[in-house]
Amino acid sequence: MANYLQVNMKQTIKALAEKGWSRRRIARELGINRRTVGKYIALKGSKCTISTAGSELANQEVTNSKCTISTTGPPGRKSSCLKYHNYIEERIKKELTAQRIYQDLICEMSFSGSYESVKRYVRKISDTCVLPFRRIETEPGIEVQVDYGTGKMVTDSDGKRKKTHLFRIVLSCSRKGYSEVTFTQSTEDFLRALENAFRSFGGVPATIVIDNLKAGVLKPCIYDPELNPKLREFAAHYDTCILPNKVATPRHKGKVEKSVDYVQNNALKGRDFSSLAEQNKFLLYWEENIADKRIHGTVKEQVCKMFEQEKPYLRPLADSLFPSFEESKRKVHRDGHVEVARSYYSTPPEYVKREVWVRYDMRTVSIFNLRMNKIAIHARVEPGKFSTHNYHIPKEKISNPEKGNAWLLKQADCLGGKAGAWARAMLKNRGIPGGRVLNGLLQFADKYTASAINQACGEALEYNTFHLKELKKLIMNNYQTEQLQFEFLEEHPLIRKMSEYKIINSKEVFSCKTN
Repeated sequence: MANYLQVNMKQTIKALAEKGWSRRRIARELGINRRTVGKYIALKGSKCTISTAGSELANQEVTNSKCTISTTGPPGRKSSCLKYHNYIEERIKKELTAQRIYQDLICEMSFSGSYESVKRYVRKISDTCVLPFRRIETEPGIEVQVDYGTGKMVTDSDGKRKKTHLFRIVLSCSRKGYSEVTFTQSTEDFLRALENAFRSFGGVPATIVIDNLKAGVLKPCIYDPELNPKLREFAAHYDTCILPNKVATPRHKGKVEKSVDYVQNNALKGRDFSSLAEQNKFLLYWEENIADKRIHGTVKEQVCKMFEQEKPYLRPLADSLFPSFEESKRKVHRDGHVEVARSYYSTPPEYVKREVWVRYDMRTVSIFNLRMNKIAIHARVEPGKFSTHNYHIPKEKISNPEKGNAWLLKQADCLGGKAGAWARAMLKNRGIPGGRVLNGLLQFADKYTASAINQACGEALEYNTFHLKELKKLIMNNYQTEQLQFEFLEEHPLIRKMSEYKIINSKEVFSCKTN
């Protein structure tokens, strides 16, 4: 009988186990193998209450017990983390992991214990340190929560499988939901799914809580996020408000987080679909016949009945659908154009090498600055073509030949009648190259007088010469003649009369004599 424990030892094992002692501690205190302790704990035996001396449960009065056994022994070793209790407790409240707490203990407190002891201690006190979550319920029509999950892969007729994204939206009050799968999470797909959800609900909630997806939020910030301009336009169109969730805090929209799992496990799991349309058609059927008719586990009411109570509080739908267009941020090239769908569109010159926001559809291209002020609008052109507004070209970059021969002839007429006549005769004689000659004629006005140019053009017209080289010689001759014939003015408001000089001279002479 040496292989069997005595009855009192068995009862002691059972009693200590009921008091929460570990198998390792019981084996150490009783001096037996840990496997033996586990064997007798698993066996069904009579209930027994034991008073143990030296432990935290010692000296307790026990009643209604079949046996009473007193054991003595040390209470067990204290945890090496006990003296760091406050330090560990503060970090548990900050939701740090046991591994991070262990690392901080070594670095900051010169901790010499093991990682396993820290894990055990954290597990022991974590339930008493963490504050309970607060459940927030909303009024009808106030809030809707949106999230994405993974949809069922679509298998086409060729056997190719394509990934889908599951869009899920849930009214926070009634838990009424809507699901739709798309191939992408682009801004356009996201807004169309939102719009389809509003049409399904028959109204619009006051606020929309979304995740910080790239299609909707450019720069996440819980206080003042930068939303995609298209998303802002959508919210204004439907008279609602977009509220992005706090980064990496999915519990702030927990109603839709659990709902995504519900759709994946209840509606899509174990089913195959050959197209996106087939999957969306099934989701509509499932929503109406299963999800809406279930008794919700939290509110303990049927979803469809709760939605009937919430629907009157939703805002009315917009009169029209949100316009379909694409948009993105682009950088203006050095030539003052932005590339949109392989075509090029001009912008005001002050935006060269700066970023702008481009919005385009099948007909027009609108260009905005980063403050969303419209700075240009163009009609769509074919790929590879340029659309340039004349008022977008700086005046300094518009050459005289670009203005046309008609404008050049008007400028030649300003030099004189003979200059205009010579210019017209020259164009008739020289043809297309005459445009450059005419531009060269106007450049002479920067060096020579209009009269010299006009007279030279008259002489050139008599000689029937239409080349700038000969015309320049004639102009220089006339200009030098004008310089030689220059006469000094005898009278001018700035010129003193000779009589005044006599008076001044006499005064100077008088002053010299008196001195």
